[in-house]
Order: sequence, then C-alpha cells, then structure tokens
Amino acid sequence: MPRANAEALDVVTIGRASVDLYGQQIGTRLEDIGSFAKSVGGCPANIAIGTARLGLKSALITRVGDEQMGRFIKEQLAREGVATAGIATDPERLTALVLLAVEEEGVSPMIFYRSDCADMALSEDNIDEAFIASARAIVVTGTHFSRPNSDAAQRKAIRIAKANGGKVVFDIDYRPNLWGLAGHAEGFERYVKSDKVSGQLKTVLPNCDLIVGTEEEIMIASGADDVLGALKTIRNLSPATIVLKRGAMGCIVYDGAINDDLEDGIVGKGFPIEVFNVLGAGDAFMSGLLRGWLGGESLETAATWANACGAFAVSRLLCSPEYPTWEELQFFLKNGSPHRALRKDAAINHIHWATTRRREIPSLMALAIDHRVQLEDIAARCGADEARIRDFKVLAVKAAAKVAAGRDGYGMLIDEKHGREAMFEFAHHPFAWLGRPVELPGSRPLRFEFSQDIGSQLAEWPVDHCIKCLCFYHPDDPEALKQEQQAKLRTLFEAARKVGRELLVEIIAGKHGTLSEDTVPRALQELYDLGIKPDWWKLEPHASAAAWDAIGKVIDKNDPWCRGVVLLGLEAPQDELEAAFAATANAPVVKGFAVGRTIFAEPAEKWLAGQISDEAAVSDMAERFEKLTKAWLAARGRKAA
Repeated sequence: MPRANAEALDVVTIGRASVDLYGQQIGTRLEDIGSFAKSVGGCPANIAIGTARLGLKSALITRVGDEQMGRFIKEQLAREGVATAGIATDPERLTALVLLAVEEEGVSPMIFYRSDCADMALSEDNIDEAFIASARAIVVTGTHFSRPNSDAAQRKAIRIAKANGGKVVFDIDYRPNLWGLAGHAEGFERYVKSDKVSGQLKTVLPNCDLIVGTEEEIMIASGADDVLGALKTIRNLSPATIVLKRGAMGCIVYDGAINDDLEDGIVGKGFPIEVFNVLGAGDAFMSGLLRGWLGGESLETAATWANACGAFAVSRLLCSPEYPTWEELQFFLKNGSPHRALRKDAAINHIHWATTRRREIPSLMALAIDHRVQLEDIAARCGADEARIRDFKVLAVKAAAKVAAGRDGYGMLIDEKHGREAMFEFAHHPFAWLGRPVELPGSRPLRFEFSQDIGSQLAEWPVDHCIKCLCFYHPDDPEALKQEQQAKLRTLFEAARKVGRELLVEIIAGKHGTLSEDTVPRALQELYDLGIKPDWWKLEPHASAAAWDAIGKVIDKNDPWCRGVVLLGLEAPQDELEAAFAATANAPVVKGFAVGRTIFAEPAEKWLAGQISDEAAVSDMAERFEKLTKAWLAARGRKAA
C-alpha cells in the first residue's frame, strides 16, 4: 500500500494496466501477424506515462500479476517516472494482455485477454486516502465502473479527492466487450447501446470536473442517441468542462451552457496528420489536455496540446512508447513538420529517441573485453586453445563486477564471437551498460563481422545492449573510401534506430593519418552531415584542450542530445591514460572511458599460458581496472556512487 505521507502528485490515474502485444506487420490480419512488439497498455497506464513524459508528477493505481508481465509494467512505469506505490501485486491473477494489429487505416482488430485479470480485481482496499489526497487530480476510467468491486474503488477515490479539494477527471473509455456487450473478436468495436451501462455512468457525471469522450462515448455516458442530445444531458447532470474528441477533426471544449450549435465551443489548433494507428490516440490526447489544464493554460491551449499529442499517437504504431515528451511536443508546436506522417520526421524522431532512453548514464567506466584478434594472437603465442578465450572473458566480467560492486556508472564491452558466456555472466550483475561490437576486426573499408544484413542480426539483441562499431576513418582519406565507409555507417545508424538499440561509433583516425587538433572534429562533422547521430562516440585520447573544445562544439552543434564521448585506450600504459584523463577534466563532453588491453593483456597472457589461476587473473584485472576508475574519478573530482 502507498505510504501515508505520500509526496504531492499532479495526477493519479486509476484502472486498466495491461501488456500490449502489437503486430509488427502492417496491413494484414491479426491471424497473419508473425511477430509482436511489447509495451505497456491500458488507458490509465497510458495516461500516467503520457503525462509523466510531459512533465507532470503522475501515478497509477491498479493491480498486476505476480509474474514477468506484471513486473514489466511496474519496471517500465518506473523508468518513465510514474510513481508506482499505488500498484498492488495480485498473487492469484494474471496481468491482462492485449493482442493488436493495424489491418488498414483506422482498422485495428484486437483481442483482450482479461478473464479474471489482476487489474479488474481492484477494490476499495487498494485506494489509500493519503495517496489520493496528495494528488491535484484523479482520472477515473469507464471500464472500471463495469464491476462492483472496481466501481466501488473508483467511487471511493472520487469521494476522497473531492473532500480534499482535488479535481475529478472522467475518461469515459468505452470498450463494449469489456462490459460483456460484444464477442471476444470484437475488441475494436467502439459502440453498443446499453441502458445498463448508461445508467451506471450517468451516476458518475455529477462528481466530475472534466469529462472527456468521443461522440460514441458521450452518447453511452448520457444514454442519448445523438451527440447534441448527449452533450445537453451531460450538462444537465454536471457542471464539468466537457471535451468532445472528434478524431481527425480535433476536439471541441464546452465550458458552459450547451446551445443548439454543436460547433459553438472552444477549439484548439488542429494538425493535418496521416492516420496510421488510432489505438491509444485518446490516451495521448488526454495526456496533452491534462498538461495544459492542470498547468493553468487556457482551454484553447490545452486543446491544442491535446490535439498535438493525439497527432503523434495516430502517426506511430505503438501506444505509450510513442507518446511525445515535453521537449518533443514543444519542438513540434514551434517548428511543425514537413511530413504528414510524423514517424517519418527525422528531427522529431531523434528528439523522441533521445528523450525516452531507458536510463540516464551521466558517467561511464567500462572494461573493454570485446577484442577478438588480439586475444587470438595471445592464445597463439601461448599455444593455448582459442576456446579458452571465452573462459577468460568470463573472468574479466567477474573482475569488472568486483570493482563495480553494484554501483552505478560501470559497464563493459563484450563481443559475440568469444563472449557469449561472458554476456550470460554479465547479466547476473547490476551493470549500467553493455556494448557489443559489430565490425569485422581491422576492416577498412568497414565491414560487419557476421552478416552485412546488420538489421536482422540486431533484432535478436536484448533491448538494453548498445551497438559498438569501430571505423578507421580519417577526413583526409580518399573520397571513394570515405563514401564507402560513410554508407556503411549510415546503414548501421538506420538499422539501430529501426530496431531500437543505442549506437556507439568508435572513430580511430590516427592509425591512417596525421592526428591534429581539427582531425576528429572534421571527421565527426562529416558523419553528422550524413544524418548519423550516434548515442555515444568513442574517441582517441587528445592531450590538447583545444582539440576537446572543438570536438565538444561539433557535438553540441549537431546533437545536443548525444550522451557524450568515452575514451579508448589503445593499450596505452597506465600513466599515459591517467594523463589523458586529466586532459579531459574541463571537457564536459567526455563522459568516461572504455579501456581493454591496458587492463587484460598481461593477465590474459599469463592465464592462457597456465601461469596463474582463475582467482589470480580476476584479482589482477580488478586491481588494474580499479586503479583506472580511481584515476578517472580523481580527474573529475568525483567518487563512485
């Protein structure tokens, strides 16, 4: 249960929380879908995420199952900044699932798997008075008035909110088959007339401050058979502000008496957008509306923000993952878009990507053990079987974990060729970051290691693994070579964004040309000019403060959302790396390091030659790694958390 002295919240949403499984093939029947994308769904959960992305302090009251899908919902809500204290874990019921597809424009068949699901078991016991009282507004939703226990829970929340000066928002959210009025195959059905449902919902209206629904929803809430009649019926029952959602036509807000002219209301700015998927658009709309309404904006402004958020949702595939952040919304309102399909707008998509990353990583200290050729050479010199490299890499993970000790800011680079077992070991420790190389070692021009169809390979990766690609690139390379390498990096960048994986691009220029103060800045600018915007850069150390200043200016100019630069080691001695760390002390763009051979080369040779034990190898690498981390932190004037 939520603690009694709950922190102040802007909005608490109540009701459905499910896992949406969206068909990834567009323009086909649900029967023919071959793969699905997983996300948090359910109207209240979507609104909680949508409002959090827009800067409101939101929370959700619901129930989830005591299983992997329930934990996914709670973890994802927490990542989004939604308070989860009101989410109860139900040991007896499963988390609800929904299967969805986009068959054609405006047609999205869905199947609700909600038989005795956890969220519908919500009861008055789940409504904590202090938690509700801490919120400026609550959002109650239609589906949870369909059962006595969840109906009682929402009515209790309404009483508490009203008693404490909170606002009550009613999202009618009518799904006929969740009221038992349509078959399992009719999940997309929007309207079935029912006097029973109307009678139930009409009793909610007098206690509301804001009522939001589509034309069908206000008719079911009022029991009337036409839109104008529905509006007048609602007004007779409630003084609330009424917002009529009209899909592509935007919305009309009624803040007073309802006359015979349906158009006589407050209308926000509309946005001409191609409709790709209508599911979840209303929840995005509500998120924008609440951001304006609770923020003290005019109803016209609130309606405009609502329309804009709805436009984002209908132009993209998923529900909550596609909702705009505050930065993204403001960019769109200021600049618009040349695309009717916002999912095709590169500038907006980049802001969306960068402002919805899974976690913040302000500092990164990584042990790089992704080397293949170097360790194969060491094994050959020692007369060791190459198969032993994989065991050594597991030891490297244990060494890094020993130094990290569960603290934030530590990570690793591990390869797929020799590092599969190391990645399994890595998953047992709470590291902040894992990078995986995709380049064919030593290739120039750049080639990928296992397949040139890089997108197919990346689809198999865990969502939190970062792609790392080393490219030997110099701005003075022959033009034909540069164009070939640029094309390869552009292909990789597009694939990374398509499959939703972060990208680190490592540029080594000094191996094939002069490394002057402007070399790397020129190289980065050439890649930015192609639209390549990696999440991270991995760069050679520079002794010159001017070089780092120039690099920082290029990154800030082209991508202020870039996570930053990590330094590579190039097998430099410890003292040289410490000097390199010191040279970046006043370079805020440098966020950390990823060093390998300086740490593992000597212990690897001894271990592969049979001269030291597993424990000694782990201890040796841990000592070297810890010494580097201390040098880095000292140069930055920080201590590990």
